[in-house]
Amino acid sequence: MPDALRRHFLLSSVVMFSWTGLAYGQSAVAPHAREMSKKQSTSTVPKHRTGTHKKKSMMAQSPETLSVRVNRHVSHGAEMAVPKSIMKQYVPGTSPYRALDRMPGVSFMSTDPFGIDSFGANLYMRGFFMNQLGVTVDGVPLNDQTYQSVAGMSLASAIISDDIDSTTVSQGGGGVDVPSTNTLGGTIRFESSNPNDKMGGKVSQGFGSYDSYRTYIRFDSGRLNQSGTKFYTSYARTDAGMWEGAGRQFQQQVDAKLVQPLGERSKLSAFFNWSDLQQWNYPDLSAGIIQNLGWRVPHLYPDYKRAYGVAQQCQNNSNPTVPGYSGAPGISSCQTALYDGGQREINYMGGLNLDLALTDRLSWHTTLYGHSQTGYYSYSDYEDPTSAEVPLSEEVWQNRQERYGISSSLRYHLGRHHIEGGIWYENDNQQAGVYNYPQPALGQGAPLKAIGPYTTYGAGRQRYNFDWRTNVVQTHIQDTVNILPGLTFNAGFRSMIAQTSGGANANDADWTGASQLPNGTLNATRAFLPHFNLDWHLNRQNEFYIDVAENMRAYEVSGFGVANSLYSVQDQATFQQQKSVAKPSRAWTYMGGYRFTSHFVQLDATVYHSTLLHQLSAAAVGTLTNPVSQVIDFGRISMTGANGIVTVMPLPGLSITNSLSYNKGTYDRDVNTPNGSWNLKGKNIVNYPAWMYKTSIAYSWRGAIVHFDANYYGKRYYSYLNDTSVGSYWVANTGMSYRFKKLAGVRDVVVSFNVYNLFNNKYISTMGENNNPVQGDYQSMQRGSPRQFFGTVSAAF
Repeated sequence: MPDALRRHFLLSSVVMFSWTGLAYGQSAVAPHAREMSKKQSTSTVPKHRTGTHKKKSMMAQSPETLSVRVNRHVSHGAEMAVPKSIMKQYVPGTSPYRALDRMPGVSFMSTDPFGIDSFGANLYMRGFFMNQLGVTVDGVPLNDQTYQSVAGMSLASAIISDDIDSTTVSQGGGGVDVPSTNTLGGTIRFESSNPNDKMGGKVSQGFGSYDSYRTYIRFDSGRLNQSGTKFYTSYARTDAGMWEGAGRQFQQQVDAKLVQPLGERSKLSAFFNWSDLQQWNYPDLSAGIIQNLGWRVPHLYPDYKRAYGVAQQCQNNSNPTVPGYSGAPGISSCQTALYDGGQREINYMGGLNLDLALTDRLSWHTTLYGHSQTGYYSYSDYEDPTSAEVPLSEEVWQNRQERYGISSSLRYHLGRHHIEGGIWYENDNQQAGVYNYPQPALGQGAPLKAIGPYTTYGAGRQRYNFDWRTNVVQTHIQDTVNILPGLTFNAGFRSMIAQTSGGANANDADWTGASQLPNGTLNATRAFLPHFNLDWHLNRQNEFYIDVAENMRAYEVSGFGVANSLYSVQDQATFQQQKSVAKPSRAWTYMGGYRFTSHFVQLDATVYHSTLLHQLSAAAVGTLTNPVSQVIDFGRISMTGANGIVTVMPLPGLSITNSLSYNKGTYDRDVNTPNGSWNLKGKNIVNYPAWMYKTSIAYSWRGAIVHFDANYYGKRYYSYLNDTSVGSYWVANTGMSYRFKKLAGVRDVVVSFNVYNLFNNKYISTMGENNNPVQGDYQSMQRGSPRQFFGTVSAAF
């Protein structure tokens, strides 16, 4: 254990330590466990759709309140429930992934306090990256979470955080009923809130450091007729200044949801989301840049004249001297003194959820959805000038996705058995291309913005373009059996067929260096992916649970040179060669846990082992504007770990929580590539800390709440050969709020104040956004935000 962490443990006023898990928030159990839970707890159990997944929690408070008072809870199985009350401790508009960062074994890092920068945000859970987790919102899979993979929308764009009602996270491999092609390391499910029965609304206005503003408005129709028809619509706008350099972070969203009851036990829900993200990016750094140039090396925007001069120097010298940007070993100042970089994403998502109680024993649930995404990701490019006279251009990765899907399942209750079977189908059409758009000569017009539009000075030069069509069919069946009072066993499996066809349909051979880029068909098929879960309540205070699951991930798609996909290799010949030996990624996860619950102490502990087979990862080669991928099958990766959390409630309204997690993740074999051999056996996995410690204190008294949390992240390895790493660091946050039940005729007026990165620590947040190097250094890390202050006033009517 690191010395700093050991000292903190010895000095803590309350140090409670165990192995794994989390348990805080609204008590919520699956319907098949309700009868058992009623015997064990007097807590109110909210109603949910019939299902086999189980949830656990520590706070028995309504998710509709701001109170963080911790009461006795009852938890079940290998899933955790994170309530709205935890999310409300954060600045309104913060990504819901921030709340998951309270959990042991979870690491969420972002360049910005809100966590909405989709390029600069990373989520890991027990060593698995975010695009190896099955994430759904209202039953809609979000697919891959990074733009390099083209396929998917970030969580911050999928739903306004204020409209989230519940969050459920698997501690093991996740349920077989989750529609996702990414479920290797577990699942995360988000459910939106329902419209209120009474007409009303909410208005929230926030202000913060660096000229930041955040507005949220929601209107609830209330019950419109005797059948109970009701809806809500909401709008959110975040406009924040950059803490480094010029530019803005701007996002606006619209959510809408309509609920139509169908009799007493059935309902139809329709939902819609639109989002528009416009983000100037923070610079990509390397260890050498930070050590030699400092923590602040901003883009040159809006100083186009200086960037123009740097670009002219770069045409004559691959590494000219640029004050403030020269001196980083192995990295040219032509890659550090860039003019700008940015992203623009527009998403539309909508669908229907149909819940029908066909009989007292049989229910039917169906989700029908569609999603459209357009994305642009740009960098100033000095290597590909607009013309002989204009020494730079704007290089833009352009992505497009249209996908439609349906999932449907039947659930039947027969004696002690709760049987479920279902099917999920999705058709996904994706496109990815790279263009160089012309910039103006100096003094002959305003330069292009990093967020577009890009065609002001003519069409861009197409470097390549890819098109793919993916069809996924997944079926599942599972049975939950109440073997004895307090003893529940779940067994099931899923089958998946994912076929992707397509590839390059345009190629600038002079730019790519290949006469033919990859094109072909990839199939990921598995007939039997099992999942087993045993949950044993020994008595009212003690619970044991075991979870075992095998999962498979479909092949990723990505354009030339930028991600972990066979389609991103250098040419068709390499694609064919790797396709002949490639296998889709699979993972086995074994997890065992113990849970203790009393009025004053709540403890949750798990140990786990995951074996990840045939992970395809890319090693970074080349530059930011001309990347080249070496896509490698890592064969076998082992991760063994333990997570633990304990909460004590010594006084009414006071809760103190400490958690500790450990993960030993290693590559289990050496790797041979066309460019040489890597001695990876025994090396630690990259980007994920072996040790994490988290502490939080919350106190509520009447309408006031004060909270403090601090997270410790241990050393993270940056290169695959472990010769480069990033040191450990702490991040602390604090906040307070006061709720006036009624003020000047307005109800539920809440005034809050939050501080992010309280002690203004310098740290690296995101790593590997441009992939990780085999060894040494590379320009693929970003700094975390310095200290920022936020204040918010909200009111309901």
